[in-house]
This record gives sequence, structure tokens and C-alpha cells, in this order.
Amino acid sequence: MIKEFNTQTTLNVGLETLWAAQSRDFIFIVPKVLPNIVKDVQVVQGDGGVGTILIFNFLPGISPVNYQREEITEFDELSHEIGLQVIEGGYLNQGLSYYKTTFKLTAVTQDKTLVNVKISYDHESDIEEKVKPTKTSESTLFYLGCLEKYLLNGA
Repeated sequence: MIKEFNTQTTLNVGLETLWAAQSRDFIFIVPKVLPNIVKDVQVVQGDGGVGTILIFNFLPGISPVNYQREEITEFDELSHEIGLQVIEGGYLNQGLSYYKTTFKLTAVTQDKTLVNVKISYDHESDIEEKVKPTKTSESTLFYLGCLEKYLLNGA
């Protein structure tokens, strides 16, 4: 049974700038935002919309796994929503049988954006504390904080 965990944060970045970074420029920005974690992101299939498959290659020794394959399962430019589902490696190798992160961006002011994060997950057995949604959401919020710093520093 798929469960959900929701969290949110407000970033001091305008909606359109943040949306471009989370959608169109995502594969180029992630390794720059997380240079000590992500070696690179490769597009294996697709054009950046629904059905696009990405491989995140992690630096050696950083993670218990060296890659994670994800599929873009939601992509809505009008509502500024993007969903990424892990389809191989990563969290699936750590006890989860399903893992998806959905980002929904909403303008607060011209220079502030609310990011709602929904983590959908399932597991077939007891999972380690480090892959529970409360822990994985911390890494997602860490990424968003790094993204904010990157964009504010003239990226």
C-alpha cells in the first residue's frame, strides 16, 4: 500500500527561475548544486517531459548505491508540478519497493516560491531509518536549500 509524506519550504527565488531549474535545466543544475554527491545526470530516454528517464550517478563512497534511475511521471508547466519516480537503484536497493517525489511550486511573491514536496513510497519489509520518508525528505529539503543558494549566487 502506497503511503505519502508531505513537507514544504519557501525559497527566496522567483517561481519562473525555480521552475526552469527544476524542469528544463534540471540535468545540468543538479551536479552543480550537489557537487559532492552527484557526479552527473544523464538523459537515457525522452525530451524532458513525462516518460523521460534519467540516471543520477553518485560519487564513489557517498551513497550505499552508485546510481539511481528515475522517470518523470508528472510534468505540468501550467501548475508548475513535476514528479520523479525511482525505477532502479537508489532507494529501491535500500528496502523500498516504490519511491516517488513530486514538487509543486507556487508563487508567494515575485521573489519567493512555496515548494510543496510529496513523497510517495512503499516497502515490502522493515526498512532502515535512513530511507524512511522523514529522513529522505531531509535530503530533498537539503537539495532545495542548495538549489536556492546556487540560484541566488548568480547561476
